[in-house]
Amino acid sequence: MVLFLDFDGVLHPDGVYMTPEGPQLLSSGYLFMWAPILEKELAPFPKIKIVLSTSWVRRLDFSRAKKRLPLGLQTRVIGSTWHSSMSKTWADQVWWDQTSRHGQILRYIARANISEWFAIDDDAEGWACTNRDRLLLTNPNEGLITPGLLEELRIKLK
Repeated sequence: MVLFLDFDGVLHPDGVYMTPEGPQLLSSGYLFMWAPILEKELAPFPKIKIVLSTSWVRRLDFSRAKKRLPLGLQTRVIGSTWHSSMSKTWADQVWWDQTSRHGQILRYIARANISEWFAIDDDAEGWACTNRDRLLLTNPNEGLITPGLLEELRIKLK
């Protein structure tokens, strides 16, 4: 099973801006404040792998984005929906910018031949009805502590 994981609005409140000093959270709290919750929930399920489905990979690069996660989540990361080779061609950059998160995930699962997957994200725009049951939608300000979300996650993990 693969979890496609967004950062902003999931592991901390949305409203993160990239600055010369690095990512800055503009609301109360701190970056990755809810990541330990996900780490704890996934602990009994060692076969769950993570694919980063976040703009952080494009802005920071894969390794630096991955290193922002707690070690228990880092070790599960097997890839990301954005790859640095995409920045080499204008067509890939345009495609990425104009495609929904769902479309980016579908491209990844087609290339990697993945059949068992779900996503945690705060953006449902562009999600096809046929895959809507695979999306655990968070409130952008509450992330993983969105009421009912952890119960939905536990159901997905069974």
